[in-house]
Amino acid sequence: MWNENRSNAAVADVRSPLESPLVGAQALLDANQALQAKAFRLRERPFLDLANLRGDARDREFVAAVERAIGVRLPVKPNTVAKGAEYDVLWLGPDEWLVRSNEARTPELEAKLRRAMGTLFASAVDVGSGYTVLEASGDRVRDVIARGCPLDLHPQVLQPGQCAQSHYFKASIILIPTAYDAFELVVRRSFADYFCRIMLDAAAPIVS
Repeated sequence: MWNENRSNAAVADVRSPLESPLVGAQALLDANQALQAKAFRLRERPFLDLANLRGDARDREFVAAVERAIGVRLPVKPNTVAKGAEYDVLWLGPDEWLVRSNEARTPELEAKLRRAMGTLFASAVDVGSGYTVLEASGDRVRDVIARGCPLDLHPQVLQPGQCAQSHYFKASIILIPTAYDAFELVVRRSFADYFCRIMLDAAAPIVS
């Protein structure tokens, strides 16, 4: 959301003067970071470039075009992640993926994909302004997530290289394990503040 009247430490230079959807909860995030707790930590990774991609994974031209654009071959196995130097691709469905930059950057992903796909029967839509990404980590991170998420979080069931769509209390999420004790969570912008507050509240008895 554009905001011409304030600057905030959470605003990334690449998208200034855009405002993080967690600006209202920034003090809570800062307090959590200040604890430097081994049990649980939560931080935002704002302003990643995100695009929803639709197409036919059986179409070799489509698959090749996407790979040319972002340097990553589309994952076709359900609930898996393909990682690249600049972008990761998350499988969301047989004909749907979420493409995500690894670092905050000026939005360009949609245009890259559209140019590469040309007139192919496929679509790429910038969704970066509608979502944000958070990183939850720590020795007890799975316990914190389990308090509001119904998925089986056992490391033999959900592990790096996979992703899953679910919810945390009332907020829909995409859950991405990045290590035994670390997860990334893609959250809708409209639920981001709620998600942050309820996760920190769920973590409080564990961290204290």
